[in-house]
Amino acid sequence: MYQHLFNINIYWLCGLTFFLAAASCAVVTPLVRRMAFALGVFDEPNDDRRVHAQPTPRLGGLAIFVGFMLALFAMLNVALTNNYVIHHYLGTRDLAHIIGLLSGGTLMLGVGLWDDIMGMKPGRKFLAQFLVAGITIILYKFTVFGFTLPHVGYIALGWLAIPFSLFWYLGMVNAINFMDGLDGLVTGVTIIASITMIVVSLWHQEYLVAITMCALGGAAAGFLPFNYNPARIFMGDGGSLFIGFVMASAAVMGTEKVAVGISLLVPLLVLALPILDTARVIIARLGKRVPIFDADRSHAHHQLLDFGLTQRQVVNIMYVVCGILGGIAIVLSRPGGPHVF
Repeated sequence: MYQHLFNINIYWLCGLTFFLAAASCAVVTPLVRRMAFALGVFDEPNDDRRVHAQPTPRLGGLAIFVGFMLALFAMLNVALTNNYVIHHYLGTRDLAHIIGLLSGGTLMLGVGLWDDIMGMKPGRKFLAQFLVAGITIILYKFTVFGFTLPHVGYIALGWLAIPFSLFWYLGMVNAINFMDGLDGLVTGVTIIASITMIVVSLWHQEYLVAITMCALGGAAAGFLPFNYNPARIFMGDGGSLFIGFVMASAAVMGTEKVAVGISLLVPLLVLALPILDTARVIIARLGKRVPIFDADRSHAHHQLLDFGLTQRQVVNIMYVVCGILGGIAIVLSRPGGPHVF
């Protein structure tokens, strides 16, 4: 039955994955919201850094995770029961990558949920992130071993491969986590980054990366109506850490077949605004000799609020900037393009 039903091209497979993730997350989110209130896990507007006016549950990352997992498991079921999909789009190495992605993603979600529910000191949370990234890199081989650059060729990292990969994971995870300060900001940027990576991955025949980002983008799309200002639920650290982990992993999966400029620089370009803002805040905190993980209002989105813009205006501006950067990434990475990447 599956062989006849799912003899479809990759575009249909990606579309089905996106739709299933969005629908699943949209259905699960209200249930998670009720659970968060029942457990008493919500953010109180009790300091000047908080921008919401009402107590808001913060376990939305669990809904994103469920939507993502259901869509990816459905895709995996199609692959395992359909030789056409395996022969044309996915191989045994890709299926092994899915196992590593799901395992590491679950662990990273657990770190975030623990912080959301129980609270963690910044140093311990960073150590937990480090351990999850290390397990993913060493056990599941999500490692950047070298660069293939246009006009340069292959540059092997050698013993720097693991340290570089750790830096990549921790940087991406914390950039997304630090950005999560306004209603719908991370959710919308995730959709924009996912669509960009889907287009580029399909162009370069990185089908597992495309399907993975369809699941992530779809889950974010299903969550956005509940998270856009005024938010009825926050994704919390569970959501932001999970999203950062999936983006980092998808990029690493792409380094095995295409130039590192495409696989790594595309998400870096799309997320340039939050990444540069995170770097600026960290440097400023180091200069002031305060802990880099201390929460404050020094991020760009908080400063825009201080200028008198509303939450929606700030978030929409950042959507537009990330969308423009995503468009630039697509143009520069298109087949037959200028090969800047």
